[in-house]
Amino acid sequence: YHVKWNRGRSDLCSQTITGVISFIQFFSFFYKTLRPLLLSLFLVCAVLNSSLSLLPLLQCSNGHTLCSGCKPRVHNRCPTCRHELGIIPYYSKLKHESECSFRPYNCPYAGSECTVIGDIPYLVAHLKDDHKVDMHVGSTFNHRYVKANPHEVENATWMLTVFSCFGQYFCLHFEAFQLGMAPVYIAFLRFMGDDETAKNFSYSLEVGGNGRKMIWQGVPRSVRDSHRKVRDSFDGLIIQRNMALFFSGGDRKELKLRVTGRIWKEQ
Repeated sequence: YHVKWNRGRSDLCSQTITGVISFIQFFSFFYKTLRPLLLSLFLVCAVLNSSLSLLPLLQCSNGHTLCSGCKPRVHNRCPTCRHELGIIPYYSKLKHESECSFRPYNCPYAGSECTVIGDIPYLVAHLKDDHKVDMHVGSTFNHRYVKANPHEVENATWMLTVFSCFGQYFCLHFEAFQLGMAPVYIAFLRFMGDDETAKNFSYSLEVGGNGRKMIWQGVPRSVRDSHRKVRDSFDGLIIQRNMALFFSGGDRKELKLRVTGRIWKEQ
């Protein structure tokens, strides 16, 4: 009897599991197929002024609905408020917003964890007004970086400089950081725009003194790449601290480094 009871209990468990699976499958079918149909009974097409009949359902940013068959008739604009109808399915909205080429840019200022986002003109005004960033017009530059205690590497970030040329904006970064055990300085340029447009430009950086010089040439990285990502990929002019102090001249106890550069547009 003991063996028969176990077999019966096993059959009961199998039937229960089968029932649960069937319920889940039915609920999934209902959610995906019947739910939109039920919703369409309570939503009205703004064109036909009747229940929505043709899936998928469409909705403008103000919440007005219409059926997909009427979309070509209104030239992709809501007939109620004239707002443009979207083309992104709701379930793809978050993914699209994280990858869209027209999504807002993060503030490129490296001296603090600034959370401001916006388009390029807005960020340029923000950098100028809120971060007091130096703004320059022209494709060539000559900057002198001075630091009384060059042995301080932690948090040694200089103020960002923004250049306006070729109808675009560029950010020049210069800072100290630790490369393994070696203290170094790095200078690099970032383009205030997308990656594809950034590839249309090149730049060079030159630093020197005492009859010696180092030259770097590269392509500016887009501000889509964070300041830290560019720095940690070593995509710029890297100068060891001892070399930087040698270029500074004098008693080598104070950093007085002159960095010159040029930006040009590739043909």
